[in-house]
Amino acid sequence: MKPAYLFLSAALLVAGVAWAQKPDSIRAKRIQDSLNNLKAHETEYYEPVPTVVTPGANYADPPSDAIILFDGKNLDQWVSANDTTKPADWVIKKGLLTVNKKAGSIQTKQLFMDYQIHVEWREPKDIEGSDQGRGNSGLFLASTGKGDDGYEMQILDNYNNKTYTNGQAGSIYKQNAPLVNPNRPPGEWQTYDVVWTAPRFNDDGSLKSPARVTAFFNGLLVQNNFELKGPTLYIGHPTYENAVHGPYPIKIQAHGDKSKPISFRNIWVRPL
Repeated sequence: MKPAYLFLSAALLVAGVAWAQKPDSIRAKRIQDSLNNLKAHETEYYEPVPTVVTPGANYADPPSDAIILFDGKNLDQWVSANDTTKPADWVIKKGLLTVNKKAGSIQTKQLFMDYQIHVEWREPKDIEGSDQGRGNSGLFLASTGKGDDGYEMQILDNYNNKTYTNGQAGSIYKQNAPLVNPNRPPGEWQTYDVVWTAPRFNDDGSLKSPARVTAFFNGLLVQNNFELKGPTLYIGHPTYENAVHGPYPIKIQAHGDKSKPISFRNIWVRPL
């Protein structure tokens, strides 16, 4: 025969478990009762009403609320990145914009914070070189100064061209490799569709929220709400130290490699 205290202990244990479970059961019942009494209209809202925007006839065409940065006609929306008092001096021919490496990078006259941008670019069919010296350029989502200052998304020919993964096309340069490599062969048009969220800073200059990028490369997701660690650095680790809050121009890089220059078309942006 088992001692009576063992039966008593077992009974107390069962009672304790039941007591411990009871509050959760009560809460669950109250929640369910509340849901049962909830009306459908209580979770519906009608304001604010989304703005009506007419999409382009085709996927890549600018929608009705887009700012046209380049449509094959002129560079009125751009200036020299190294001297903003001078006009952009790249080559426009047959509706295409080709990098003039001697003139340096170009940037938009207008400043932007958060936005969606569409850019189409093409490597020369007879492109030569390898690694980072093969059709190199960059889309600077925020140009914070002259030269290569800013936050860069890499442009490069990575169709059968090996390089470091956080420096290939579709990467946030030196920070995050693309999720996939969707490069088309040289001579074919490539497409970037990017959503940029600018960093925010507190009044004391400390970081409030980092910059973020979501990007599609030829229709494939390559950056999924990636949080940047700071402005782009060629050497060293990026940081937001001394970074400044505010709107900035968008910049396209004239890289100094010896390969033939790349071309652009159909560039538009939607401030968010």
